[in-house]
Amino acid sequence: MRILHVLSAEFFAGSVAYAVSLAEAHRAQGHAVWLVADSDQLPTGATQVQAPIGNRRYGQRLRNARLIRQLIQTEHIDVVHAHSRAASWVSYVALRGLKVPLVSTVHGRQHLHASTSLFDIYGDTVIAICGNLREHLITEVKMAPAKIVEIPNGITFQNEEFASAVADVAGTNNSSGEPLRLAFIGRFNGGKGERAAALLQQVFPTLLREFTALRLALIGGELEHLPAAGKAALAQVQAEFGERIEVVGFTKDVVGWLARTSLVIGAGRVAIEALGAGRAVLALGESSYAGLVTEATFATAAASNFGDISARQSPSEVDFATLLADARAFLLAPQPVAAALCQRVRARYSLATVAARVLETYQAARMRKAVPNFIPVLMYHKIPDAPLATKHQIYVTKENFEKHLAYFKQHKLTPITFVDYLQFASGERPLTDFPPRPIILTFDDGYTDNYTNLLPLMQQYGYRGVLYLLGDFDVRYNRWDADFDPSEPRSEIMDAAQKRAFVAAGWEIGAHTMSHPRLTTLPLPEAAAEIQRSKTALEAALQTQLVSFAYPYGDLNEDVKEAVRAAGFAFGVATDTGGLHLEDDRMQVFRVNMFPNETAGSLFKKTATWYRKYYRWKRKK
Repeated sequence: MRILHVLSAEFFAGSVAYAVSLAEAHRAQGHAVWLVADSDQLPTGATQVQAPIGNRRYGQRLRNARLIRQLIQTEHIDVVHAHSRAASWVSYVALRGLKVPLVSTVHGRQHLHASTSLFDIYGDTVIAICGNLREHLITEVKMAPAKIVEIPNGITFQNEEFASAVADVAGTNNSSGEPLRLAFIGRFNGGKGERAAALLQQVFPTLLREFTALRLALIGGELEHLPAAGKAALAQVQAEFGERIEVVGFTKDVVGWLARTSLVIGAGRVAIEALGAGRAVLALGESSYAGLVTEATFATAAASNFGDISARQSPSEVDFATLLADARAFLLAPQPVAAALCQRVRARYSLATVAARVLETYQAARMRKAVPNFIPVLMYHKIPDAPLATKHQIYVTKENFEKHLAYFKQHKLTPITFVDYLQFASGERPLTDFPPRPIILTFDDGYTDNYTNLLPLMQQYGYRGVLYLLGDFDVRYNRWDADFDPSEPRSEIMDAAQKRAFVAAGWEIGAHTMSHPRLTTLPLPEAAAEIQRSKTALEAALQTQLVSFAYPYGDLNEDVKEAVRAAGFAFGVATDTGGLHLEDDRMQVFRVNMFPNETAGSLFKKTATWYRKYYRWKRKK
């Protein structure tokens, strides 16, 4: 893709680090990236263009918008990503009348004035970095929930061996030869500066007196902007404790300082980096104090971005006596961060994971703009020669299925696959080639009649579909039905050679678990294994990449959906649940069930762009 980031970069804040990290991650994957920012000296290999984005005077804003629009048109940009309200404003103006989507990451609470609600300058999709921020945007800013996705800031963590080594010495630092050290890491201006000043007045002197070996490190930029009371308190502790006070200021070696620190006080990116490095964290941010982060408190702390963001407008009072007590308790008995918590943080905030989710968001915004209507995804199973004596009406006879294909051809419906869709979404294929009336034809289980009847008919019409197969090739009939119901006919499943014929014909293969269980009835590790193993087995046996997964029986929940995403699938297809648009939730794509006796009228309805809205209205699903 061709990606343009727009950001205010008057100083190297967390939002700037986030934008630069994304730029580098996407460049490493082969995407072309540009940055328009106040500075053109940011640490990235992306093409940089200097513009005073932080200048809020309207004349300058319009000049910024004009520059951005020209860049978009000249460089054929696919998506614009803004990283502040000022950046969103100029990007929104620049994109007026163009078919290029705007994605905005919101890093903090927005000012609640009339223009915030009246003018939707944030564009097509908004990334909220934590749960509290998403709630704030919905309840206080009145933003449509459907346009908000929650994706945290990404971090490039050190390797696992580093984390283990750090955790080993986190308790006492004795094995590393380092003294007991407490570090405040964060900016010293604004709200963070006020927190630092309060700590210097109310917390640090007491701890330094009680723990005579304790050292205090003050790490972060804008130290000259520390509030006056904080500067006075800093001078006092320096006079009293001398070299035990380490005023580091801005440093590029935060990781090195984390390795020498027992307890970190910080929020946002600082807390994430520290936890990922195995360091204990007292989560103190501009909004609140979230306490010592443990496995039990992690979810609540993460929702506030570790103290930086509240869900509702409220006073940001902090009980520093409680914070002092928590710090004292830890320093009396230092403990490393639990390995499970360290791994959880690394999994959630890994830059690779976050960059992939952001790229998916770009693609989704692009496709929503280019293809705003519902794309029918039709669900078939068996294609027998004659009607079947079954209570499960999951077949369409060969004769009737040919009528379906003739209808699609007559009405200029073009079957595509999920692989095709991803190629358009990623920019690999031009959107000008996207068919005006797309449909996706899917077939579950891999019955033998798919090989004898379905494949020849589809080839006759020049169509390709998506075939969902079990990973266990030893399953040769529908035992999940026939073995539990004597009245249900036994239907044979294709052998390996027949399945390979679909790959040779250009079909997309998708996974359908190993053995066709109801995934939500299994323990989550077992369900995740069914999902992951089916992908691995099918890719190895058929030598084709799998991008989509079909839930047996349409049985799913949020944990199962997350397991599908974690297994590396780009799409999870359901049955009769899902969004109005394919991009509403790629892990729960709505499919239209096809029955034995479809008519021209029902085919018209089920392939219409309005069908999903009609179905939701009628069935409330």
